[in-house]
Amino acid sequence: MNLDISFGETIKKLRKNRQLPLREVADALNIDTSMLGKIEKNSRKPTKQLIGKIAKFFNVNHKDLLITFLSDTVAYQVMDEEDSAIKVLKVAEKKVKYLKTKKTS
Repeated sequence: MNLDISFGETIKKLRKNRQLPLREVADALNIDTSMLGKIEKNSRKPTKQLIGKIAKFFNVNHKDLLITFLSDTVAYQVMDEEDSAIKVLKVAEKKVKYLKTKKTS
């Protein structure tokens, strides 16, 4: 799985590789076709439960798909902060490590 492309692009690529129409995948996931289309266009966010269903349907690694989704979320948050985006991500990485140590204490 290519973690460099967006979550929506990833889902669309998985669907196209299997030559499946939106309707068929949406039916299998028990969601509206329009919702799946919006997810593929990155204009709608899936729930974590839906990400799990998508991973199972396409037989892909759930963790990789979740990472793709979460990294999109972070990227969109810092994207407009061009001068400090990389620094924000580095500080966030340190904070995650710190918060994990606090959580286990």
